[in-house]
Formats: sequence, C-alpha cells, structure tokens
Amino acid sequence: QVHQVESGGGLVQTGGSLTLSCATSGRTDMIYHTGWFRQAPGKEREFVAAISWTVGNSYYADAVKGRFTISRDNAENTVYLQMNSLKPEDTATYYCATNTYYTGSYLRGYDFWGKGTQVTVSS
Repeated sequence: QVHQVESGGGLVQTGGSLTLSCATSGRTDMIYHTGWFRQAPGKEREFVAAISWTVGNSYYADAVKGRFTISRDNAENTVYLQMNSLKPEDTATYYCATNTYYTGSYLRGYDFWGKGTQVTVSS
C-alpha cells in the first residue's frame, strides 16, 4: 500500500501562485508514477500532470502547460505541483495519486489516491 497526503491548497487571486505538496508513505519502493488530478464542482476529475519516480520525466495537460511544474524529492518521498499564473478555471479540489506500472493520464491507471486539497482562485 501507498499513502498520500496533499497539502498547500488555499485561496489565491487570479495571477497568483501556490505550491501543492504530496507526502507519500508506505511502499514507496513500488511507485512508478505520481500524478496530480483535479475536480471542479459538477465536473469530472481530470488529469493535470504526472512525473516518473525513476527517470524523472514529466508530462502535463494542455490547460496547465507552461504554468504548472511538477517535481519530486525522492529523499523526502514528496511530489510538488508549483502553480503559477492561476486562473479562476483552476479552482478545484486537487488530488495526488500514484501507480506501480502505468504511464499516462487515465484515472484508472492510478492505484492509490489522497483525499485532496482545495484550491480556489478568485477573479
């Protein structure tokens, strides 16, 4: 089992920045990729970004490319999501998820999920 706890959410104005953290524990030796997803009220959960724990390559949804940066600290077992130039449409609950075998953006490819952290961007 792998456990994640997200933190760093909050209220920010349009154009502001936030950094989310995903603290991971348990069988971290099993982790292949960690991803960030988000879900706005009334909408489906969607992929934001993901990063490999082995080679470190990362990939992003088009909606956040150039504004968000995902990174990891393997020694601290923590994955970060630096969010810049935030927009009201970025308002959502942000979830961290890990998998043991999958590369991609599909929710079903991720096995272990955190409970989320709320990000609200005011206009």
